[in-house]
Amino acid sequence: MRLRLIGKYTLAIGIVVLTAMAFFAFLSLHTLRTHLLEEAVRDVDFLSETVIQTTHYQMLEDDRKRVYQMIKEVGTQGEIEHIRLINKDGIINFSTESTEIGTILDKKAEACNVCHAENIPLVNASSMNRSRFFKDLKGRDVLGIARGIYNEPVCSSAACHVHDPAVKLLGVLDVIVSLDRAKKNLHEFGGNVAVLTVCLLMLMAIVLTLLTQTLINEPVQRLLRHTERVSEGDFTTRIKVGSADELGQLAASFNHMTTNLQDAHNDLNDMMHNLEAMVEERSRKIQEIQSRLLQSEKLASIGELAAGIAHEINNPLTGIVMFASMVLNHKDLSPDLRGDLKTVLNETQRCADIVRRLLEFSRATPPHKEPCTVTQLLEHTLALVMYQASFQDIHIFKHYREELPEIMLDPNQIQQVFMNLLLNASQSMSGGGNLELSVDLDDEWIVTRMRDTGCGISADNLKKIFDPFFTTKGSSGTGLGLSISYGIIHNHGGSIEAESTVGEGTVFTIRLPADGEREVGDPNLPIRMAKEG
Repeated sequence: MRLRLIGKYTLAIGIVVLTAMAFFAFLSLHTLRTHLLEEAVRDVDFLSETVIQTTHYQMLEDDRKRVYQMIKEVGTQGEIEHIRLINKDGIINFSTESTEIGTILDKKAEACNVCHAENIPLVNASSMNRSRFFKDLKGRDVLGIARGIYNEPVCSSAACHVHDPAVKLLGVLDVIVSLDRAKKNLHEFGGNVAVLTVCLLMLMAIVLTLLTQTLINEPVQRLLRHTERVSEGDFTTRIKVGSADELGQLAASFNHMTTNLQDAHNDLNDMMHNLEAMVEERSRKIQEIQSRLLQSEKLASIGELAAGIAHEINNPLTGIVMFASMVLNHKDLSPDLRGDLKTVLNETQRCADIVRRLLEFSRATPPHKEPCTVTQLLEHTLALVMYQASFQDIHIFKHYREELPEIMLDPNQIQQVFMNLLLNASQSMSGGGNLELSVDLDDEWIVTRMRDTGCGISADNLKKIFDPFFTTKGSSGTGLGLSISYGIIHNHGGSIEAESTVGEGTVFTIRLPADGEREVGDPNLPIRMAKEG
């Protein structure tokens, strides 16, 4: 089972506190024991001094009976086990234990060790040096104090019993008391300390748990929940910063890190979207270039074929036209045949015109450029065609940008393109309509648009309108006009596109480079549509 942070922290603090309190309790008990023993020694020593002082006058009068009676009465008090008087020769003169009276103590006995060390008498020894702790015959702990009775001047000059002045020690008063009460007090104190330690430990455990839960565990849990949400991709989440301590600073750092991650994630998404758009745009351009290359290859192959066919049939057509004209002008020609011969001559001239167009298509004459304005070329072309019958019911709207720059163009070829598109627009609006012409500058391109409201072109035919010989005009069209226009525009480094909706109209868009410096050999443009003848 995983131990939570609050449990680990409380357990560690509890062990430290318990160890500290146990050490404190041990020192307290040791100090108390020492203090109690010292108090007991002082009390017993004071009692010994009191007995000696109380019996001082009786001893001067050698009233031993009274002295013994007083010592016996004192021996019945409290914790006193027994009291005895020992003379300088080690004979017990009196004892509350009558069986000891008259016996001799060995100098190595406990009562004599206090005053003798290596057979050298210790005169005026301290109370602690004169005390001893041992067990009596019943196995109880007792304290013994031996206090010397010294030969004072009053003793050596008393009339009752004279002592030699040279004798320093007359005897010893040995008092033995029980330590049961001291031990009881010590045990009670130890129990109280143990109970107090347990209570304090429990109280500290509760307080530490609450503080740890509030100050540490809850902030850490918020950090964990925050990291889980961030790992799941939620970069909008934030941690509430409730303090200015290290955990508060850590939460603020997490918020700052999450903000940076959110910004990086947004930048990455934007980059991915831009990359997708760039890939799509590049794919579209590649498809467009491929389409142009395919168109150029088709035009090139058809151009070679058209050149061959034109050369083969041009000479016979010239002969037919010449001889048909001679016959038509002959005076002996029957009037009945004159109409048929005119038809032959017209159709032959039409075939010659087709051959001429084929030759123009196959040769793809390079443009001879000079500075021109697209608006002027469009206006000049429009002036040539607007008085034809097909333009009678057509309303023309012009939107020309002012101050367009001059660019390098072949004016004849560009006018040929404009004328093809204008005638096609007029023919698509046989019942009348609107023709909108616009010329504008878009970045590095001069953009010309022709928008009509004619019948429109179907989606299937729209894909083929730049193919050679494709026409929707039946026998009246050759299908070369838009193909030639396509080649001219691309030879100028530009592009031509068509958009159409059946029943609504068609828009042709021509883009020519504004700098006029793009060449046909530019890798971003298709190859020339045909080889020169």
